[in-house]
Amino acid sequence: METEYFLDDIQNELAWLQEVIQQAIGYYLRHEGYDNDWTELPVPDLTNSTSPYAGIVKQWDLDIYERITMALTMAPHIRPEILDVFFCRNQLTDRPYTEFGGYIEKGHPGFIPSGQTLNFLLTANDLSKTAELTRLLSDESLLISNKVLSFTKPEGELPLLDGQLTMNKEWVQYFITGKKIAPSPDPAFPAQKISTPMKWSDVVLHHSTLEQVDEITTWITHSQTLLNEWDLASKIKPGYRVLFYGPPGTGKTLTATLIGKQTGRDVYRVDVSLVLDKYIGETEKNLSRVFDTAINRDWILFFDEADSLFGKRTAANSSNDRHANQQTSYLLQKIEDFPGVVILATNLKANMDDAFTRRFQGMIHFAMPDVEERYTLWKNAFSKKCCLHPDIDVYRVAEEFELSGGAIINVLRYCAMAAISRNDNVVTRAELLTGIRREYKKDNKTIKVNMQ
Repeated sequence: METEYFLDDIQNELAWLQEVIQQAIGYYLRHEGYDNDWTELPVPDLTNSTSPYAGIVKQWDLDIYERITMALTMAPHIRPEILDVFFCRNQLTDRPYTEFGGYIEKGHPGFIPSGQTLNFLLTANDLSKTAELTRLLSDESLLISNKVLSFTKPEGELPLLDGQLTMNKEWVQYFITGKKIAPSPDPAFPAQKISTPMKWSDVVLHHSTLEQVDEITTWITHSQTLLNEWDLASKIKPGYRVLFYGPPGTGKTLTATLIGKQTGRDVYRVDVSLVLDKYIGETEKNLSRVFDTAINRDWILFFDEADSLFGKRTAANSSNDRHANQQTSYLLQKIEDFPGVVILATNLKANMDDAFTRRFQGMIHFAMPDVEERYTLWKNAFSKKCCLHPDIDVYRVAEEFELSGGAIINVLRYCAMAAISRNDNVVTRAELLTGIRREYKKDNKTIKVNMQ
């Protein structure tokens, strides 16, 4: 029923588009009864509507030209027959009207609008609207910069307005269902949504770390009030940038996902290996895709191993050094201009460029857990079906072995598999020590105490 309600607004908008097209063509061809410009037709009233489409129209305060552009690009997805009228032929030349523009794509029998199609609707009878066309098709336009629409520049020396004008599928999905399609991780979008079933009660962090994490959630919750109602927008930028640093397994990624879970925001981990490219300029393009896709989506962007992207700049002794420094400056600017939350994580704070760290709102240290924190982590890890033998002194384990929370979970995984393989759920001392030994070996360390 909700989807049907959403479609009511869309159908009304497309019915308006159909009237606009008929009026524009009739006026242009000087047919009887089409004496007025299409802008005089009544526009659907969305004032009291709460559909996703109406929400965007009202939130962005879209004007009549932006709305007709949205409707034109949405029609091939929902009511392609509306555009069939553009297939009509000029009786003088027996060819399609070139001023209608458009494309016929393989596998799709309908009409796909181009920049020329929009140009016809806007300027065929009123060249003064050329400025509106330029505004609508510019990269800085509201609809294109927010990735609602795509205007594909034509190849070679073809006229600029021959470029295809389309609505991106994820926005079509959002307008129909209220849900956006999550982009798939690939070189075109090198990021993947991450989540966790865990809760804050499962995380063991130092109280000072938690206090700083709370600042992030406070900003996410109240940023619009602070920027708009408290009038801070003229003094501070809308985004929030923070660095998580500390040894592996201390909870940096988990904390990022829990922040998203608490605030109702999706967290996307950027795959640095897909962003980095050996060719000059490609890394910047890859990163731009991430920020351009994430803008105005209320996502949290999480860069793990961020020092490989945002490392220290070097003396410009060669062209490669100069390019690396230019790349770092570019990345810094992209992060500063991003209006959402960006979390960078690194194992070594010293590897990060000072220009980044100075402009962060927060720098949060995730330290190795102390004895009391490790004791809590061990108890939490073995608190369910898989449990430790009663003879094992858990506090002594916490005292003797300095392990991160992530390493303790790895020990739990090994011990659970060892116990279930012998049809039991109680972990022996030997199995626990083997699991710990395996974690120590990863760092080329050995166990000095056997707990006998």
